[in-house]
Amino acid sequence: MPDAAHLLPFMLIAFGLVLTPGPNMIYLISRSLCQGPKAGLISLGGVVLGFLFYMVFAALGITALLMAVPFAYDTLRVCGAAYLLYMAWQAIKPGGRSPFQVKDLPHDSPKKLFTMGLVTNLLNPKTAVLYLSLLPQFIVPEQGHVLAQSLVLGSTQILISMSINALIAICAGYIAVFLAGRPLWLLVQRWLMATVLSGLAVRMLVEARK
Repeated sequence: MPDAAHLLPFMLIAFGLVLTPGPNMIYLISRSLCQGPKAGLISLGGVVLGFLFYMVFAALGITALLMAVPFAYDTLRVCGAAYLLYMAWQAIKPGGRSPFQVKDLPHDSPKKLFTMGLVTNLLNPKTAVLYLSLLPQFIVPEQGHVLAQSLVLGSTQILISMSINALIAICAGYIAVFLAGRPLWLLVQRWLMATVLSGLAVRMLVEARK
């Protein structure tokens, strides 16, 4: 079980990442706006299943790697920091758009909604990179039970992502109306997330050099 010193920063990163627009968020919001909150929640079920798939395989792979290659731990920490800097840039790069500015989608059955949510997540390479690069940052090999630590961290990320995305799916219509006339809110959100992610990336790089 990860200690509080590692779990709390991980929860902060997971919270920041789920608020950063990506394929999953755009798809869920599109469904909620076009077909109602229920469709968004059904789609979210598929997305969560995709997270579980990647989380389990990443946990098994990380465990095997850290046991076989001693210096892999620091290598993964540096890669994780680079990933956070990349996400920070994605949040503030010119031409970024709000996920609430979406195109119309056809009405689909619950089965297709769930399947499309799953496929959208499985085909998103960022999901695999998320687990492979971030989980090792908060695993302490000296404490043993690397697999257990990986699964706890991954499950924590999934719970945070599921909770926030469910809330967004339910409130997508209200949020879209609110943000439509307040572009400054979107700008502040993007820069706040970029600042948090960049700060955490620098922290990881510093710790990796120790």
